[in-house]
Amino acid sequence: MPRFSEYTLNNWRMPPSNSEEIKLANSQRLVKDAIDSDSQLNKFTIEIFGQGSYANDTNVRLDSDVDINVRLADTIFIELPDGKKQEEFGYSDSNYTFSEYKNSIYNALVKKFGQPDVVRNDKCITVKGNAYRVITDVVPTFKLIRHDENGVKHLGSKFISDSGIAITNYSLQHIENGKLKNAATQKRFKRLTRIYRRVRYKMAEEEYCENKNITSFLLECLVFNVPNKIFNNYDTWLERVKQSIVNLFNQTKEDEKCKDWGEVSELLYLFRGARKWTIKDVNEYLIKMWNYFEF
Repeated sequence: MPRFSEYTLNNWRMPPSNSEEIKLANSQRLVKDAIDSDSQLNKFTIEIFGQGSYANDTNVRLDSDVDINVRLADTIFIELPDGKKQEEFGYSDSNYTFSEYKNSIYNALVKKFGQPDVVRNDKCITVKGNAYRVITDVVPTFKLIRHDENGVKHLGSKFISDSGIAITNYSLQHIENGKLKNAATQKRFKRLTRIYRRVRYKMAEEEYCENKNITSFLLECLVFNVPNKIFNNYDTWLERVKQSIVNLFNQTKEDEKCKDWGEVSELLYLFRGARKWTIKDVNEYLIKMWNYFEF
């Protein structure tokens, strides 16, 4: 007999409230107001959009932070195929550094919300929550233009953490691909992702399994790589969870089977490069998840 009933999983598939979109919109508006009222920043072209669990509609916690990408379009990062130079594509260097941009965003937020409510972190700037707003993580980024070998151009975001680490993401493509996967699976992709995330939190709370390498973002990407037939061919959430774990476990037993898996954006590999997690981490976690469910 499984640990959790179909009734429980049916509840876990839903977002924690009906106000997720409102919270996201409010955070975007507050950040936009701070930038629009700043004389140094309002002359630039800055795109402000949500990313993370709120924007992807996979949030499962009432107290989750809202992530807002504040992407400068006037100064860009370039990624070119090996052997190519940016001059060949008509690009030139800019004197405006990313550090200067992040400093300007921080100062604008302090002017808007006050010094006590704004915290500069390694990767983002946090605006503390209060009775009128949720905690908002503001991520200053430069627009990234990536040229592939085949001539295809991709637009993303890139930033340099205060500790000097360069981080790239394609959050808008992530959002779009998530919607497409959701449509192809009768809205079950995001619902199954929420179940996986809630189970992760419960396992950690009960000290059953707390692998810090297994992140909510990773779980969403793993569920994205589950074949659509597993979402569509089973009638219960218990069976969808069971069959998805079986599929993911079998595919992560050998590196060759999953080394080409991508993030939801399908523009970055899930298991290549410097990653917090490994394929072995994932496979071991799936065993623990299976045992936790008592299948």
